[in-house]
Amino acid sequence: MNHIACCPAGACRPVLDAHRSVRRYRSVEPCSAQTEKRKTIRSRTEPGTPGSTVADVGEFGVIDRITTGWTQSSYTVLGPGDDAAIVTASDGRVVAATDMLVEGRHFRLDWSSPEHVGRKAIAQNAADIAAMGARCTGFLVALGCPSDTDVAVLDGLYRGLWGEAQRAGASIIGGDLVRTNDVVISITALGDLEGRSAVLRSGASVGDVVAVVGDLGRSAAGLDVIRAGISGHDGLVSSHRVPSPDYEQGRTAALAGATSLTDISDGLVADLGHVAVASSVTMDLDAHAFDIGADLRSAAQELGASALAWVLGGGEDHAFAATFSDAATVPAGWTVIGRVGAARSDGSATQRVTVDGVPFAGTAGWSSFGA
Repeated sequence: MNHIACCPAGACRPVLDAHRSVRRYRSVEPCSAQTEKRKTIRSRTEPGTPGSTVADVGEFGVIDRITTGWTQSSYTVLGPGDDAAIVTASDGRVVAATDMLVEGRHFRLDWSSPEHVGRKAIAQNAADIAAMGARCTGFLVALGCPSDTDVAVLDGLYRGLWGEAQRAGASIIGGDLVRTNDVVISITALGDLEGRSAVLRSGASVGDVVAVVGDLGRSAAGLDVIRAGISGHDGLVSSHRVPSPDYEQGRTAALAGATSLTDISDGLVADLGHVAVASSVTMDLDAHAFDIGADLRSAAQELGASALAWVLGGGEDHAFAATFSDAATVPAGWTVIGRVGAARSDGSATQRVTVDGVPFAGTAGWSSFGA
């Protein structure tokens, strides 16, 4: 994706400087250097139709559409409508995570519906909160879009955002609204540890077992199915468009005494590699421990791909991986896939994770600045 250059410092000013909005969402003019015409794949209605675009509806009309009619969770003291939101923090600590999706780089609106994109944006942030062993308490949503974006696209996005936020047990408490050349969604998720210690990446020890819960490889397989243009694998395509993390598994692992915990966003080998580096250990995985479903094997055969490679290197499933001191403490529903070993003095993060005793030969996972 082409990166968009930003204007010089001070050249971009909020359009509401003279009369600060009382809304939590604010509108900002785009950088003058952003002149590249946006893609035409974004759905739109016929020009001239009243109220058909964001520009037609206006900033506060859009804000009303995306905040009215939704119920705040019990964690919200004050939601959208003031200069900032207020959420409870009974633990005295707040877990925070943020992630961004950029049209053309992380999603395409000819491959996924706006609602799918909205659900995915919340899911990948909520999974990060769960991976600390915490509960989600609120989400801040910053959205950028062109002024000629059909309001139906925003309606769909926010149905997905609100729907997944509620599935995670929280709500959208505020955000920001700006004009951009492409659709950009940035989410900040907040969470509560409920008095427990956070489960960090740095806690794995030699002799621990490695376990996972949730589906692995399905999102990567679904993406390859979409790219290939083949049919008959709707379940895999759905897994790519809308991941469905079991957020409670983060708390379950924490309560069971997990020594380290992470969600699988970049890919199993890559994410376990981060744990191995943080914990100064190595990990060896058993290739035969993975339950590879028939639909995954069928798609791999049709595409000439490796189902195991999807499981080990595919990301965006937002399953969870953890280490436990003993197999007996692994919660029900989790699968033991390997063991933690002593650290070596050399090797990258992914080289610290082996499969059946040898380095994984495939792509370890997603890289933000990769191809």
